Amino acid sequence: MAYERKGAGPPLVLLHGFVGDSREWRPQIEALSDAFTVVAWDAPGSGQSSDPPESFRMPDYADCLAGVVQALQLGRPHVVGLSFGSALALELYRRYPDMPKTLVLASAYAGWTGSLAPEARDQRLAATLATSDLAPDEFVGAMIGGMFSKAAPAQAVDGFAEIMAEADLRDVLPHIDVPTLLLYGDKDVRAPLAVAEDLHAAIPNSRVVVLPGVGHMSSVESPGAFNAEVRSFLQDRQD
Repeated sequence: MAYERKGAGPPLVLLHGFVGDSREWRPQIEALSDAFTVVAWDAPGSGQSSDPPESFRMPDYADCLAGVVQALQLGRPHVVGLSFGSALALELYRRYPDMPKTLVLASAYAGWTGSLAPEARDQRLAATLATSDLAPDEFVGAMIGGMFSKAAPAQAVDGFAEIMAEADLRDVLPHIDVPTLLLYGDKDVRAPLAVAEDLHAAIPNSRVVVLPGVGHMSSVESPGAFNAEVRSFLQDRQD
């Protein structure tokens, strides 16, 4: 497992999105490490981490993440997830409810099955799998409009797409009893505000913040506003 670590203070774990890796968190690592011990991992199959077996599913990713948290002796970290990373944060909470101190779920889904209508889920899966067969430059061009993210190797995309398509994390939402920030861009076409409203209604002690003029990759597109909201939310919850 590969990761970046910087700073000192309360631990803050950053979980990147679909077809991303820890590099997408560079603005957050630089900005937030003045007050937090910031750890951004490369999920299995991403960045510099080893590829997982084909049988890997969301619970396996969560177990792997919990192992990293424990190995780095992070105790109860604040957990920030973007897109796929937010679904992983929910699965981590499901399996290890005493581990996250708070949750920040940005551009979040309760999995594609958990947040999208069946037809929309199937269309997204089909489109993503087709896109994964493109050459790297074409893949970036096809995905950048909706994702605003860098591309991972094509072979990693198929597995991630299937994981997102089958994931349904709705059952864990009413049981979340840690402070939860739902952070969305109002121009997000992949996780629109209707998804935010559904999650907010289901998660107790949650609040929604909408970043104006921002799309799906809010941490990359508007890092200043993103970081300010995360910092404010976490600093109010250090006790």
